[in-house]
Amino acid sequence: MTGKVNISVLGGGAWGAALGTMAARSGNAVCLYARDKAVVESINTHHRSERYLPGIDLDPSLIASADAEDVLSSSDLILCVIPAQALAGALRELKDLIPANVPLVICAKGIERSSGLLMSEVVAGILPDQLLGALSGPSFATDVAKGLPTAVTVAAGSQALADRIALALSGPTFRCYSTDDLIGVEIGGALKNVLAIAAGAAIGRGYGASAQAALVTRGFVELRRIGQALGARPETIMGLSGLGDLMLTCSTPQSRNYSYGLALGRGEDLTGRPLAEGVATAAIAAQLAARHAVEAPIIAAVAQILGRHITIDEAMEALLSRPLKNED
Repeated sequence: MTGKVNISVLGGGAWGAALGTMAARSGNAVCLYARDKAVVESINTHHRSERYLPGIDLDPSLIASADAEDVLSSSDLILCVIPAQALAGALRELKDLIPANVPLVICAKGIERSSGLLMSEVVAGILPDQLLGALSGPSFATDVAKGLPTAVTVAAGSQALADRIALALSGPTFRCYSTDDLIGVEIGGALKNVLAIAAGAAIGRGYGASAQAALVTRGFVELRRIGQALGARPETIMGLSGLGDLMLTCSTPQSRNYSYGLALGRGEDLTGRPLAEGVATAAIAAQLAARHAVEAPIIAAVAQILGRHITIDEAMEALLSRPLKNED
């Protein structure tokens, strides 16, 4: 993929609009599919998405449409920015419109709650012949939409395909590193959300920055262990899509998962809060760790807290009373 690329974006939320405007600024022809006609109208008429990215100007060349067939008909590359738990249902509706010879890049982070499948496995079950990639790394939609410097990782089943996708998406302020470690990129993006809830809850509960740092550090050990059990490469887990994304997500209320943890720790009403993917991922992540005989007490504790089986104080007490051991 060299020169101008026809890019289709599936998903009209904040991340879809941010990636769409980023790709358009890099000189590509970008068309975004959104079901919400008000979002389509706002992007096409005002070059903004006030519902998802209020106050941010989008690239004027970004086009939006509520007609999926029109969006997908001339694609060279598809960015699939549909939330993890809604991905399977949406793709079943769209599968007859998605050309099999066009790479589809998964831009959602998570593990399907009902099946325990990674997003690439979900897509492969519905579109078995599709060329697949994934984009992940330390990136907030608002930063990308504003054109602030950002670096991410693009993965695919082959290094050649990952290189092609990275070349197509990289621009003046958006740098893509490439790898063929698809599992490593996906597992880092999924598990960091669960750990961000733990980090936020520690601060919200008043445990302090020392506890937060300990949870993030030991949580990263759990992420590394689970990644290794699934076949991820260590350098991927240590890279942008693993450690990099974990650092960002666990450090600021701009992260929905960290913000959810803060509210949880403070005992606030959680009804109607913005989507925090870690809430849906926590229980299945704990099950995944257990299935592979991986010790992951922090992830397990988050799942227990979210399931209302234990309190935050009980979880912290249990973590601190675990048998002493060497650091690994």
